[in-house]
Amino acid sequence: MNAAAPPPGLRDFYENPAVPVASGDARSSRQARLLAQALRATTGDSGALVLDVGCGDGTAAATAAPYLRGHRLVGVDWSQDALRRARTRVDHVVRGEFEAGGLPFADGCADAVLFSEVIEHLVDPDGALDELRRVLRPGGHLMLSTPNLAAWYNRALLLAGVQPVFSEVSLRGIHGRPGREVVGHLRLYTARALRSFLTASGFTDVSITGAPFHGVPRGMRLLDRAACAVPSAASILLAHARRR
Repeated sequence: MNAAAPPPGLRDFYENPAVPVASGDARSSRQARLLAQALRATTGDSGALVLDVGCGDGTAAATAAPYLRGHRLVGVDWSQDALRRARTRVDHVVRGEFEAGGLPFADGCADAVLFSEVIEHLVDPDGALDELRRVLRPGGHLMLSTPNLAAWYNRALLLAGVQPVFSEVSLRGIHGRPGREVVGHLRLYTARALRSFLTASGFTDVSITGAPFHGVPRGMRLLDRAACAVPSAASILLAHARRR
């Protein structure tokens, strides 16, 4: 795999303990339930190897663990700081990255990959999906989540000439959009774009559902949950696909 190296300063940005490395439990729980159902249909209730690639501080893996009992869950991240925190929540963690030789796993070894809130941070998402496809066995499951560029409130913000939520123009500060945290988003997807990208990257049976965003103001959370019924307008896109 020839993944592009991150630009100068980007690695330092993600190694900064102040940069958020966890997302909401609602998304993690929905994703884990979907994966547990998929594994039950193909491998049974035990014995699958599940890689949580980009595990961050292990919060998502810890949320998923009760749904994946009987399976082996391994957290993978490039950030030493994130792995230090993940070790308190996940039994097995491994340092790995897409460049510099790829992930430290054999071809076709994994039954499933969790790829949660990672792809929007990548310089080379094409190379990353190539590598995930490599470590998955034929028919293996990819469970990917990412913010939705076309979330219901982003459509209204764009009409008003406001920078969409989740998008960023700088790693140093927030400019022109709601929110206070800089999280390093480089790429954003709509449901249509994500489906097309996964299919072109060698995955099949792509299905997309929606999940709420934990950062939505309290008074708008009922509406945000309701929007999950229309995945193309949901805050978070949850994609399930299988390796060809």
